[in-house]
Amino acid sequence: MAKTEPFERHPDQYEEWFVQNRFVYQSEIEALRRHIPERGRGVEIGVGSGLFARPLKIYNGLEPSEKMRALAVKRGVNVVDGVAERLPFQNDFYKYVLMVTTICFLDDPAKSIVEARRILEPGGKLIIGFVDKNSSLGRQYQEHKQESLFYRQAMFYSTSEIVALMKEAGFTDFNFTQTIFKNLDQIRAMEEVRDGYGEGSFVVVSAVKAGSKNGDNSNYL
Repeated sequence: MAKTEPFERHPDQYEEWFVQNRFVYQSEIEALRRHIPERGRGVEIGVGSGLFARPLKIYNGLEPSEKMRALAVKRGVNVVDGVAERLPFQNDFYKYVLMVTTICFLDDPAKSIVEARRILEPGGKLIIGFVDKNSSLGRQYQEHKQESLFYRQAMFYSTSEIVALMKEAGFTDFNFTQTIFKNLDQIRAMEEVRDGYGEGSFVVVSAVKAGSKNGDNSNYL
């Protein structure tokens, strides 16, 4: 199961973080937006309260936290209960799948990426946004995990680790964007979004599902 307890207990603090760090939030939105297809059905896995899905015009989501689901529904997102390791969606159904910081709260990231591939149509895109563990912010989060309401149980990954998991699951044609180049308390305006990775703390990786259709849908909704 995903690590939902902090999100159940502290939904107000979760929402407030994005208000207090609005330029960080807006910068991350723009880094993600560059990967979102203009057309086609999308879903966000670990949609939380809908803070990313809504501005990115994603109207479908999956979220294991009851309180987060309720907030997302209020923002106009159609949310189902479930976990990333077993997605309640049929094969070859979505044009794109988005995960934003979800990867660091999963018990089995590799299985979750395989599941994301299953529900993507051939040529569909998986988009993963996360804080790179080798970045300045990633190192700070790891050093102060026990002081954080939300990251205490998180597992951080490097970009190369995420890419390796995606390649193993059968994804190709990788693209990268990055943002958040300063410490959070130094950000007074939107940060630049650059291609690539290795400088910014927030990285977005997208890649395409190669291969043929997945077969039988009988075990899924």
